[in-house]
Order: sequence, then C-alpha cells, then structure tokens
Amino acid sequence: MQNTNHIETKTNTAPRQWLVAYVQSCLEKKTAQRLAAMGIECYLPVQSEIRQWSDRRKRVDRLVIPMMIFVHVTPQERPLPLSLQAVSRYMVLRGESTPAVIPDEQMDRFRFMLDYSPEAVEMCSAPLAPGDAVKVIKGPLAGLEGELITVNGKSKVAVRLDMLGCAHVDVPIGFVEKRGEGIEGQKNKKTKEIQKTKGIQKRRQQEEKAVR
Repeated sequence: MQNTNHIETKTNTAPRQWLVAYVQSCLEKKTAQRLAAMGIECYLPVQSEIRQWSDRRKRVDRLVIPMMIFVHVTPQERPLPLSLQAVSRYMVLRGESTPAVIPDEQMDRFRFMLDYSPEAVEMCSAPLAPGDAVKVIKGPLAGLEGELITVNGKSKVAVRLDMLGCAHVDVPIGFVEKRGEGIEGQKNKKTKEIQKTKGIQKRRQQEEKAVR
C-alpha cells in the first residue's frame, strides 16, 4: 500500500543574489517602483540631503549611483527585470557570460552606511589603496565595519563593492577603532611563529651536521 502521508515535492532552493542592472537615466525611481509591483526585491541607493538655493532650502533625494539599480533575484527570476523597457542589461565582468554578483555582506554594509550616515556618501570607481580594517564605535554608524582611508586629507570609512569601487563617508578618526584579529587569529599567528622558529632551528641543525 502506498504511503500518502509523505509526498516529496521539488522546491526551488536556488538562493537569491544581488545583481546590478543598468537603467535609463531619470527612470531609476520609476523602475524601482515597477520592480516592486512585480514582486522583485530591489534596492535603489538614494540619500536624502538639504540643498541650498539663493532663496530657499529644500530636502531632496540624491541618487548615489545614477543609472543603476540592485536586484535580489534567483537565476529563474533574472529575466523579469529585463522585461522592463527602462532596464537594458545586467553588469557582466569582462570575459564572463553571467551577471556579476555583489556579495550579501558587502550589500549589507553598503545599505547600512546609506541608511544611517548623516554625511553624504560618495562612490569612487577609481582604485583606492586598501586601508586598516576598522569598526565604527560612535555616532549613527556605530557597528559598521569597513576600511579607514584618506581622501583629500580627510579620514573616511570605505565599504568596497565588487565591480563598483568603494562607497565612502566622512567619519571622525575618534569614532573608529582598528579591528583586532580575535582569539582565533592570534592563535593561528602564534602557531605560524612557532612553526617558523622550528623550521629555522631544524635548518641550522642540518647545516651544522653538514659542516661536521
């Protein structure tokens, strides 16, 4: 007799990935709204700031990365954003045939920076020298981990986004601390030092035997 209490079904377990889609200029916000209406998770990097005119001040939304929008999709959902006329294609690395993927951890840090930074977040596509790994310990960005860099003589915390460069923001130097290696890292470092010392001692013993 067939057991009908347990029916095995195939489910879509493919994980969602963050991809970068190119969008026509001035249609970024409308595209984000349409994607949301389609049930596609997306993220449009926008930061609110005060603009000063000669006669007035006004709060406006500034696109941090114009003509780009992030979509969080499974491989099966990838064609859906491309069905919109305003979306031209996905970002693809040179020599590759599949869309470039932004790691979840990088996206989380980037979104945290935009959501809580009182200062303007800027993007830099030019290569920046890696800095010390730091963690923000004070202010609205407390908890954010990134790299301490210097741009035009100012200290900034940078979050790297693969393929797109770095997002960076002004942070007082007293608001950050250098990230430690942790207990496990210290143990590994000590082990390597011991192994190196043993290797040197062994080599010396072999040299002494050869002389004799």
